[in-house]
Amino acid sequence: MQALKGATAVVTGAGRGLGAALAICLADAGCHLVLCGRNPQALGQVAASIEARSGRQPFCVTLNLADMASVAHAVEAINAKHPQIDILINNGAMWLEAAEQGYSAEAVSGVINAAVTGTFLFTQGLLPVLRRSPRPDILTIGSISGLPNAALQGVSVPFYAAKQAQRALAEGLSQQLAGTPVRSLCVHPPYLDDISPLEPAWEAAAMRQKGERGTNRDVVETVLFALSRPRHVSLSSIVIDSDEGGLFG
Repeated sequence: MQALKGATAVVTGAGRGLGAALAICLADAGCHLVLCGRNPQALGQVAASIEARSGRQPFCVTLNLADMASVAHAVEAINAKHPQIDILINNGAMWLEAAEQGYSAEAVSGVINAAVTGTFLFTQGLLPVLRRSPRPDILTIGSISGLPNAALQGVSVPFYAAKQAQRALAEGLSQQLAGTPVRSLCVHPPYLDDISPLEPAWEAAAMRQKGERGTNRDVVETVLFALSRPRHVSLSSIVIDSDEGGLFG
């Protein structure tokens, strides 16, 4: 994708699932990658796949968004390595499903801190290097759980609240950054089947029919579309829906 060629993209939660798929496909589009996540071994595996496909070696940074010391260290490492960042993908989050027995304080604070406090401080820390870019974008991976009056659909109340707040972060950044070159974009996926660009299922997903679940590929293609729009428009809230696992699924 010509619009993204040569851009430097930071992806949080890049060690697995949607984050890994986003990183691989951004690299395929010509981006240089900074991979952030809690598991260094998983990041290394994604980086190896990217290098094998593109010949470019990603920069890997260990990042736990629920740990503010880890956030500060990651920001420092990225700023030292990359004086300019073009794209920040805020994908990292902690999952917590509904449970009748309740949750520990650690589980609740982890979910909230990763989605809200850690994500905001990480973004704030990278804003100076984003502002040096001629095409700076912050793209938040939200959730249909973050939409107004969304149904719980089996997620925990802390996760539901965290995603509601994450949507507010993206909207607040959009207002804060109005009149600057930085865009704040947000994509809200439904419940997804986790597939990888490295698997045959990735190509097969394009043939799914209405009524079938969405996949990582649907989110990746939406993200690439949003990032490649002309600079005078911001796709600030995109809802990806599906009959199975969507708003009314």
